[in-house]
Amino acid sequence: MLTDLPNLLTLSRIAAIPLLVMLLAFGRAWADLAATALFALAAITDYLDGQLARHWRQTSDFGRMLDPIADKLLVGAVLMVLVGTSRLSRFGLYPAIVIMLREILVSGLREYLAGMRVGLPVTKLAKWKTGVQLTALGALIAGNGTPILLGLGTFPLALIGEALLWLAALLTLLTGWDYLTAGLRHAAAVPLPPERP
Repeated sequence: MLTDLPNLLTLSRIAAIPLLVMLLAFGRAWADLAATALFALAAITDYLDGQLARHWRQTSDFGRMLDPIADKLLVGAVLMVLVGTSRLSRFGLYPAIVIMLREILVSGLREYLAGMRVGLPVTKLAKWKTGVQLTALGALIAGNGTPILLGLGTFPLALIGEALLWLAALLTLLTGWDYLTAGLRHAAAVPLPPERP
């Protein structure tokens, strides 16, 4: 189970986080380029692990548990480094907060509902949110120095990344609301235990 390729891909996403943080901390164009490549590989594993698990019938409770954790760790670490190294504008801080709060909300809901043996399936809109979010973070990691390093001239990649981050935050609010209302419906359907005399 742990050595199945889908689970190894998920674990590789977690293992990439310290190296990604270290590269971003350098603050040099070559390090940003390397961090962008590493982040792109990690984002691809996010797509591949689920596809391969379903195709090879290697889905497991361990994989279902680990995949969203790996996603949240990756996104959370990148957002914190971008904020901590002032690579997000003050205006870009707000969608980052929205994204982090939604991740905490959904994690809490999933944990609570798991105790009632109720799952929250991932919606198509949530998958779109993840795609936009990962694209935004990739653009922000690359920054404006990477296109220059690659000989592409000046290209406002950081500005594009921040605009996409706002779009991701909007999708985050929509999907967060969907998950919250679904969670509350399940919670309301559970009868309360009788009061003790």
